[in-house]
Amino acid sequence: MHATICNKPCPLQYSLSPASSRVGVKTAATRTRHSSSSSSELISRYPVPNKKNLPFDIVELMEEVEQKGGFLPNVFKVYFTFVTGGLSKADRELIVVATSAHNHCLYCVVSHSALHRIYSKKPVLADEVAVNYRVAELSAREKAMLDFALTVCRGETVTEEHFSTLEAHGFDREDIWDIAAIAAFFALSNRMAHLTDMRPNAEFYNMGRVPRDTENASDGRVKDE
Repeated sequence: MHATICNKPCPLQYSLSPASSRVGVKTAATRTRHSSSSSSELISRYPVPNKKNLPFDIVELMEEVEQKGGFLPNVFKVYFTFVTGGLSKADRELIVVATSAHNHCLYCVVSHSALHRIYSKKPVLADEVAVNYRVAELSAREKAMLDFALTVCRGETVTEEHFSTLEAHGFDREDIWDIAAIAAFFALSNRMAHLTDMRPNAEFYNMGRVPRDTENASDGRVKDE
């Protein structure tokens, strides 16, 4: 799901997508305070959605946690924002390749390099990124994106300067959420792949490198007509 971005300053708006049971958030370009009846506590760079606009099952879970603990931890308020940006499929796969290479995850590097080749139509860029993205033939925008993804991947402090740099390359706050979310999710996936010693499917290695019919023929899967 991609959220629509306002082209001019506008109040924060929240809309529930029935298709995905997520909350699409049109974010402001500045840090947002969560307002309650008792305080204006700063808890996140991102706006916190009103509970009434969240899916019922999420509200039910939040109320259960609040009832048991006597308060609702901020993690529930922030993580259920579910911001989604406008990154392309190729962008997303490139982030996975770069961060998975840093985490030495064979499965994710091989499989997501294959997907990047398909989406980008660039047969060697993912290979370059997997070895060293800093010397790969990336655009300035792609390099800024991967610099930030690796900042998140390494668990370094994220500052407003990171946001300013990314915004200068055309990313908005929803895109930045996406970059960070992909890096964070695949940090988990990489580690589970290490745990299970998961190996890439042999098919991934040729995907996006040779025409599909040629690949199938080399495996003896294309029959003469």
